[in-house]
Amino acid sequence: MTELAAEHARLAASRAAFARMLDTARHRVATGEAVAGDRYTAETLGRMLKSHVKELTEEPDGPLYFGRLQFGTGPEAGEHGGQRYYIGRRHVPDPGGGDPMVVDWRAPVSRAFYRASHRDPQGVLARRRYGWSPAGELTGYEDEPLAAAGPGAPSRLVIEEIERPRVGPMRDIVATIQPDQDELVRADIEESVCVQGAPGTGKTAVGLHRAAYLLYTHRQRLRRGGVLVVGPNPAFLRYIAAVLPALGEVDVRQTTVDDLLGTPVSAVDTPDAAAVKHDARMATVLARALRRRIGTPGGPLVVPDGSMRWRVSEDALARLVAEVRADGSLYGVGRERLRARVVDLLTRQAERRGETPGAVWAQRMGRSPSVKAFLAAVWPAVRPAELVAEVLSDPSAAADGVLTAEEQAAIRWRRPVRPRSARWTAADAVLLDEAAGLMAHPEGFGHIVVDEAQDLSPMQCRVLARRSVHASLTVLGDLAQGTTPWAARDWATQLAHLGKPAARVVPLTAGFRVPAAVIEVANRLLPSLGVAVPPARSVRRDGTVRHLPGGDPAAAVREALALAGSVGVIAADETALSLAGLSGDRVSVVPASLAQGLEFDHVVLVEPAEIAAGPRGRNLLYVALTRAVSRLDIVHTHPLPF
Repeated sequence: MTELAAEHARLAASRAAFARMLDTARHRVATGEAVAGDRYTAETLGRMLKSHVKELTEEPDGPLYFGRLQFGTGPEAGEHGGQRYYIGRRHVPDPGGGDPMVVDWRAPVSRAFYRASHRDPQGVLARRRYGWSPAGELTGYEDEPLAAAGPGAPSRLVIEEIERPRVGPMRDIVATIQPDQDELVRADIEESVCVQGAPGTGKTAVGLHRAAYLLYTHRQRLRRGGVLVVGPNPAFLRYIAAVLPALGEVDVRQTTVDDLLGTPVSAVDTPDAAAVKHDARMATVLARALRRRIGTPGGPLVVPDGSMRWRVSEDALARLVAEVRADGSLYGVGRERLRARVVDLLTRQAERRGETPGAVWAQRMGRSPSVKAFLAAVWPAVRPAELVAEVLSDPSAAADGVLTAEEQAAIRWRRPVRPRSARWTAADAVLLDEAAGLMAHPEGFGHIVVDEAQDLSPMQCRVLARRSVHASLTVLGDLAQGTTPWAARDWATQLAHLGKPAARVVPLTAGFRVPAAVIEVANRLLPSLGVAVPPARSVRRDGTVRHLPGGDPAAAVREALALAGSVGVIAADETALSLAGLSGDRVSVVPASLAQGLEFDHVVLVEPAEIAAGPRGRNLLYVALTRAVSRLDIVHTHPLPF
């Protein structure tokens, strides 16, 4: 039997093993209820088994594995000496109980597939990569003997996979992860990491693969809090939606900051108002406004208890209020702590009188009308909407000395509005979350991946910081691609807002998707962007950039459609509206403000000068220039700004 025939036989056996694994999972769902001892156990077991079947049935079409490791027999191979492993997207067991048919790419042994090199073979004798047809059929293989004298030519199959035309949503990069990317993917769960990734370096893919790796490695730990992926807009989330399911992870929440907050938005701020509301100083203003609600006792507290009257002096009450304020607790926690300390004083009085008060008595005292009235006067209950409405109706009381008079005027409502009838803006939703966070801790997540993090405002960063107090972050972004009015200028400040000032910042500069010809044009803009980032470089020598002065966007699209792959028409927002008629099956017309995170095989960039003229225009243009992974056509009548 030839080597290729043997590989085809191995593939058939692996597919049969996967089919049996799916049949077994379905059988367990059908019989799980019968083996459970009680209703709760049956429901829990049923959900778990059905989730497993869902993962298997959503396995994407295509090969079960993409590589093979052949370990040598020397001591450096350790327990894997002489072993052969097929590396794929998920574990497929051997029905006969032998070695797995396919080893999950996240398993410890798979690390060598990405990290082994001629300089450090890690016990690997040879690494094999496979070629596959679009229908998922094995077409060939390529061996890389790591015991050779030195590295050979770059892997042809890796290059083909990286440069393969892209139509539809983002794909995983599990077959082509590079060593520096793999180091980030496998970073410890306790560590927060910030990836400063130039265009085409795969920073988004690294973040998604890290989420999948952590779920595989720490599934029990992450089961309760879960993993959250935060993207800049719904279009971006649709683009990346298929990556995690392709890696076997379907229970990951993917959302934007606005959708995470869930506040219905029915109004729009002026640019000046939005800028102030997104400023970190608003956290101080809201905290001031809330603390102003705390008063001082206006007299002693008298609590009836049958024929008894328990009395706490005004001075004692004032000391309790001062102590709780000094604790620095969240407002809601402080209120309950004050209630508990008042009840403790009452309990001591009762004990001195020979009483034996228990838990029921203490609860009754804490809920008595007298104690409730005291709390309402001194530490009143407050809803987030009430606090934000109070600040926006009259900012001066809490904002003097923090915001200028002009800034206060920018956010002040024209007329007082009741919280229940308020029409909130997107920036107001962030303020409401800040107010809620001053009162109680929100539900947190086990790990959060934040993409395009450079565009988050300080107040949006605080939204995520509150939900990751006891968790780690994977922060992804590129300071050069900051396109919002409040975009970060440096990572140290942004990471402090995210609550992870000690996070490691790792630059990725080697682009695998964007060709060198495109990167070279985009890098001309870097000196004018006002951020300190290393220039991108591309490992690809292919790609085409064409300047078409006075050209026709429709003609450029027709030419691009004659080639394989997707086509993106990117223009200034208003111009994009006039070009909407060019959209089709393979053609997307994208406003420059929404191009972030997307990529197309062919990009027709229309009037770069119009894009560069707006707010953060040069950053938007830098983003637009780097969306092409094969060919860039620049159609213009105005002089180019680079």
